[in-house]
Amino acid sequence: MTRISISTDVDAGTISRHIYGHFAEHLGRCIYDGLFVGQSSPIPNTRGIRNDVVEALKHIHIPNLRWPGGCFADEYHWMDGIGPPDKRPTMLNTYWGRVVEDNAFGTHEFMDLCEQLGTDAYICGNVGSGTVREMQQWVEYLTAEAGPMADLRAKNGHSKPWRVPFWGVGNENWACGGDMRPEYYADLYRHYISYVRNFGDNHLCRIACGPYGDDLHWTETLIRQAGKKFHAMGMHFYCGSGRQKQLAVDGNEDDWYFLLHNAKRMDDLLKAQIAVMDQHDSIGRITMIVDEWGTWHEVEADTHPKFLYQQNTIRDAIAASVTLDIFNHHCRRVSGANIAQTVNVLQAMVLTEGDRMLLTPTYHVFEMYVPHHDAICLPCHVTTNTLGEGDTEVPAISASASRAENGSVYVTITNLNASNTESVSIALHGLDASSLQARVLSGDALNSHNTFDQPNTVRPVAFDGAVLTRNGLDVEMPPRSVVAIAVPA
Repeated sequence: MTRISISTDVDAGTISRHIYGHFAEHLGRCIYDGLFVGQSSPIPNTRGIRNDVVEALKHIHIPNLRWPGGCFADEYHWMDGIGPPDKRPTMLNTYWGRVVEDNAFGTHEFMDLCEQLGTDAYICGNVGSGTVREMQQWVEYLTAEAGPMADLRAKNGHSKPWRVPFWGVGNENWACGGDMRPEYYADLYRHYISYVRNFGDNHLCRIACGPYGDDLHWTETLIRQAGKKFHAMGMHFYCGSGRQKQLAVDGNEDDWYFLLHNAKRMDDLLKAQIAVMDQHDSIGRITMIVDEWGTWHEVEADTHPKFLYQQNTIRDAIAASVTLDIFNHHCRRVSGANIAQTVNVLQAMVLTEGDRMLLTPTYHVFEMYVPHHDAICLPCHVTTNTLGEGDTEVPAISASASRAENGSVYVTITNLNASNTESVSIALHGLDASSLQARVLSGDALNSHNTFDQPNTVRPVAFDGAVLTRNGLDVEMPPRSVVAIAVPA
């Protein structure tokens, strides 16, 4: 039996809602067809932005949206995406399929999308092929109340400045963003950020391009040489697929555990990165934003190999819940994250096909975790058995717990076991529980997923497998499941 001990009257930090952020790149059908169809489309839209997708994403309370990339960010020149759409120059999207980008979706359309979603903008600026002046003017265009860029913004239809909380200075500059050494990027960052200024009441969280996974040299060099100049540092990590890259719907139990083992690596990676951060920033001023993460499978048959369109199964949902638990536990240092990507690309929330739309199992995990947004993280000690061995070894159970302002406690529990039920006993110290509400997300098979013809195969339903005890809760966790339990104060 798994035992979980939760101290409901202890404060382990605040779980920032921005941990549940998202990412929309000009890649495949994420922007076009996914989020944006144009005003002339027969698909119901508001100024070209799909109404059905917006409504779905509003339901999971997206806190921030990262755009325009990704690798695309470091070849994107923002002035190509403003002004009358029919006058905008085209470009070749050289990284993602060498398709022609017509720039119909640019700065105004993105900010409109953010406003429709009620989310904060996280803009990633071009360091790889851009200029300091170009980035300086983009910040001014978006946020200045007066001046030549504000006049240009007004001429293009938006007189008031926007609020932009997050600004990234480049993307993956150790790879597609310029193949730079950390010493060079640190100097370049210092140069760029000198001209990324606050205007009026808008205060930017300045985000430096951090490492991939276990690259501690990049982190140490960047913080040592430029740490006083940024508020947060990005980090990227994808947990891949099976032992060999495979379709999301393929794989056996060995592949199941291999993927989840890789997802659990996020915990060790963050511990190592945070240890380096602690050496140079003992007070915790600099935070970590894991602004690209998720599963990465083989693309679906008969789709463009560079469009990264993949299905999304209960295995992906379990990988997401395990990763979100890790972020929650590290909330004192991890202030944000962005799963890749929002629609039709990699571990998407939503898939579209013409005028049809479906919600993925991963979407439902994000919906079930909404009560953790900006809640107090509660110490959650899990004692459980392990499954698999070596590069397939994982704990049977993962969990998070948080406390709302009114004292109510919310617990999410994940059973990583591919085939068996797990019994879980939860001690709730400091809370005299008298009632609960519970839901479960599970799949009948390792590859259970939603399709356009059967969109509700995997979705949360009411759960009666959690019962109150004298000291807390007993839960019978179905295999391959995520259970969310709300315990009123």
